Amino acid sequence: MKNVIILGSTGSVGENAVRVACALSHRVRVVGIVGNSNLKRLAQQAALLKCEFAATGDETRGAELAAMLPPGCRAFAGKRAVEELVRCPGVDMVLCAIVGTAGLPPVLAAIDSGKDIALASKEVLVMAGALVMEAVKQKKVRLIPVDSEHSAVFQCLEGKQGGVRSVILTASGGPFREYPREALENVTCAEALHHPTWNMGPKVTLDSATLMNKALEMVEAHHLFSVGADRIEVLVHPQSVVHSMVEFEDGVVMAQMSRPDMRFPIQYAFTYPERCDGGLARLDLTRLSGLTFEPPDTERFPSLLFAAEAIRRGGIAGAVMNAANEVAVERFRAGKLKFTGIFHVVEQTMNRFNRKGAADMNTILEADRNAREFARQLRKGNENR
Repeated sequence: MKNVIILGSTGSVGENAVRVACALSHRVRVVGIVGNSNLKRLAQQAALLKCEFAATGDETRGAELAAMLPPGCRAFAGKRAVEELVRCPGVDMVLCAIVGTAGLPPVLAAIDSGKDIALASKEVLVMAGALVMEAVKQKKVRLIPVDSEHSAVFQCLEGKQGGVRSVILTASGGPFREYPREALENVTCAEALHHPTWNMGPKVTLDSATLMNKALEMVEAHHLFSVGADRIEVLVHPQSVVHSMVEFEDGVVMAQMSRPDMRFPIQYAFTYPERCDGGLARLDLTRLSGLTFEPPDTERFPSLLFAAEAIRRGGIAGAVMNAANEVAVERFRAGKLKFTGIFHVVEQTMNRFNRKGAADMNTILEADRNAREFARQLRKGNENR
């Protein structure tokens, strides 16, 4: 029995993690869950999973949460409380599915206390990948990726010793894969939120539309698998059946395939190093009409170029790129920025904060704050008026 805490349990990945835990109740016990504002759903999950505790990141709503929880389930509130909860003895793994940069402190706290990490929050490694991976090494814990792409690469590399020529990340291409460049100028938020394959939260869905999701994954892959920008490829694969691949020095390519369902990588992280039947639908190869792959168009979607530059610079570059993108996406959702303006904001912010080389946590957090402030104030003809 593996004891697990789920951070971000009420989000898209978190909900899937709850479903997996229920299906694997003979192997996985969720001792605690952490959410933010959706206290009603948090309380429902706590009852379903028979959790020992539930927490909200909002320190002002602890009493409200306590009144909603089932008997025997304790309530906690505030970011510091969450960081203490992930240190609880008897916890084997912490799954982090918090969207944005808020997942970094509890992940570092969990690693410091010797917990294995199932990581779905890209921003943790994009912001501070070098520091996180060094902490993983020092504490001798496992960090198992939950992104479908990185889980695929992780599985392809399992048991292999070196000889990797390239890591190949697949991308659905998003809803605007076939849109001409001029048409992207005026796409709406509603159109961008209509993903052709995956059912994800709004932030990740919008990042998929700009291919920024894949850019973040490039930086994540760099840290997870120790590969440079020149050894990370992206291929557009609209069917989303091949979740990623690894090409080896001898020319062999290994791919991981399954139906497009986030429960597969979550289940693998929960049961690693074993595999078991969690009741998920199997892939019927006879029903596949064809699998296609094509190179991405970096003129229409320059996010991948930003990622390659962030990898080359190192240090604060990933944090700056991520911060600028988060602010730009917020502005786009609020109707204050055009879709193509997202690229402009990210590029200009990265140009403004272009320091290279290693950085400590304080420097990274300062860069994150400064980049956000700059991105909020940036104006250059890309606003919606």
